[in-house]
Amino acid sequence: MTLNLYNSMTRRKEEFKPLKEGKVGIYVCGPTVYGHAHLGHAKSYVSFDVLVRYLRYLDYNVTYVQNITDVGHLTDDADEGEDKVAEAAKKEKKHPMALAEYYTRSYFEDMDRLNCVRPDISPRASGHILEQIGQVTTLLKKGYAYAANGSVYFDVSKFKDYGKLSGRNVEEMLAGTRVEVSPDKKNPVDFALWKKAEPNHIMQWPSPWGPGYPGWHLECSVMSMKYLGKTIDIHGGGLENKFPHHECEIAQSEAANDVQFVRYWLHNNMITVDGQKMGKSLNNFITLKQAFSGTHERLTQSYDPLAVRQLILNSHYRSPLDFSDAALFAAQSGYGKITETVKAVRKRIDTAKEGPIDEKIAEQLKQMREKFENAMNDDLNTSVALSVMFELVRLAQKLLEDSRTTQGPLNLVDVLFDRLGGDCLGIVKEEYPQIGAADEELMDKLVNVLIEQRNEARENKDFAKADELRTKLDEMDILLEDKPDMTTWRMK
Repeated sequence: MTLNLYNSMTRRKEEFKPLKEGKVGIYVCGPTVYGHAHLGHAKSYVSFDVLVRYLRYLDYNVTYVQNITDVGHLTDDADEGEDKVAEAAKKEKKHPMALAEYYTRSYFEDMDRLNCVRPDISPRASGHILEQIGQVTTLLKKGYAYAANGSVYFDVSKFKDYGKLSGRNVEEMLAGTRVEVSPDKKNPVDFALWKKAEPNHIMQWPSPWGPGYPGWHLECSVMSMKYLGKTIDIHGGGLENKFPHHECEIAQSEAANDVQFVRYWLHNNMITVDGQKMGKSLNNFITLKQAFSGTHERLTQSYDPLAVRQLILNSHYRSPLDFSDAALFAAQSGYGKITETVKAVRKRIDTAKEGPIDEKIAEQLKQMREKFENAMNDDLNTSVALSVMFELVRLAQKLLEDSRTTQGPLNLVDVLFDRLGGDCLGIVKEEYPQIGAADEELMDKLVNVLIEQRNEARENKDFAKADELRTKLDEMDILLEDKPDMTTWRMK
């Protein structure tokens, strides 16, 4: 079975065939860096991380581009309001670029802990101003754009296919347009390619139309084309970006180049809380740092980053995932079961006798691998793929219970854990920390002293100190699990 992906443009699953045989170019809309990443970000970037991992598992040569938006993303996600980075910088009393740098580092720290592979290229919008001005100039020359009072807008009426991704027509867009439309626009649905900057606007650059800054939609078009060409294989992003962001990307890119912009559009669904989208605008988000340290009021304990990853893999990338502490706790338990089994298998391999590979076991493992690949080939069905991992856990535990088990079958099991759970799903590590018996006894005593201090702080209602102690333990890769009668710990 070949890889089939759901193409948001055609609204059906299609066999994946890249533009160039054996090579794949992927562009994913990266974060706007004005705050710490939250669980909603994790849903998106873990989903596309799995796509990149699986394509490489299938031996494709993948170039993965994921941008950093550090300018131009306005507070209403269109052409009005203040720059999100600039607004946050005012609140935190920092220079906008200092704030963007701080949250960019924070973002990559969180993605590393989620075991997301780093993009091959992470371009910043502010580093591609010249290319964006060039793109605007091209659109003006071709008659798809117009300048007005220092800004430049894309004339939607000139691009007949506008709305083909979202399924909206211009009349519907006009009906939903806000009253306070810029008087500089010919039509309310026209969107900004370049925005005039007021004198006090820090994030601005000189241009043929006066000082200003690029439109959010323009940034992604320019950066994707610079590194992947005029036609790219896969463009990914959150479902909420389909309109207007991706719709505008298509219009300006295809108008400029006269070729198809993207062959396969992939959109992940969102994480919800009590049925509402998790997001900063609704103030119902949980940052990844809070999830890892257990310092949010909705959480009862700290969670391993890979348990958070496993929670996301439990759902299909195109399905919503309603968050709850109970669901995260269950994911933690399942992740722990897989991890402990992998550790036990590797430990047993070191002591087991050499022996032939059992043909019956080999056939079972072959069937598991085929089931896993069939699930992943069916539009990345990670939920079914994850169920195969638990089948592998059950088989491994049977082998571990049998004193006659030799190295042969255990090695095969370990390879499958590594290839499927590690290379593809990213929840099995190549190595786990090894602690000797004496060291483990000493560590247990030291950790329990900190646990007692934390419990005492909680009894005294000094929750700030209790959270601080938990955070310190989390930074040491020590996970606490609060139970009704006691608190236990384990290494992540």
